[in-house]
Amino acid sequence: MSMYAVNCSIPKTLVKFLVKWVAENITEKETSDILYRIVDTPISPELLPPTDNGEIEQKTEDIVGPYELHDFFLYHMIRYGADPQKIRYLAKHAFGDQYDEDTILKWLKVFYRRFFSQQFKRSCLPDGPKVGTISLSPRGDWRMPSDASVKVWLEELE
Repeated sequence: MSMYAVNCSIPKTLVKFLVKWVAENITEKETSDILYRIVDTPISPELLPPTDNGEIEQKTEDIVGPYELHDFFLYHMIRYGADPQKIRYLAKHAFGDQYDEDTILKWLKVFYRRFFSQQFKRSCLPDGPKVGTISLSPRGDWRMPSDASVKVWLEELE
């Protein structure tokens, strides 16, 4: 945590998209090659050192699921107040060619468990800008008690 959270409302999928766009449209080849390597690097908090051959062992998507699903769930939950069944339905239609229904359900449950259990972290975020239509800043759009229960949300998915 620092004094200002510069990317507090920017989804990871958008960051990757923007870096790739810059590599394709603005930079010269040498810089583009570097940016493509960044885009191809798995997102990780990098708490564990790389292996002897440079591999990243701790890959966040192995824990939270694909970020494209995670960001989709988050957007529809926060922006539209969609309930779990609606998000499941929308994800099935948006990602049906990439993920089967069981995979979507698995990662949606993980999303809700983690979203509720990690609220305390959002309560102490430093200030940051609102970029786009949603923000989880406690000084902006988002109000949620740190001890909120995920039980009702998960029951809806059963």
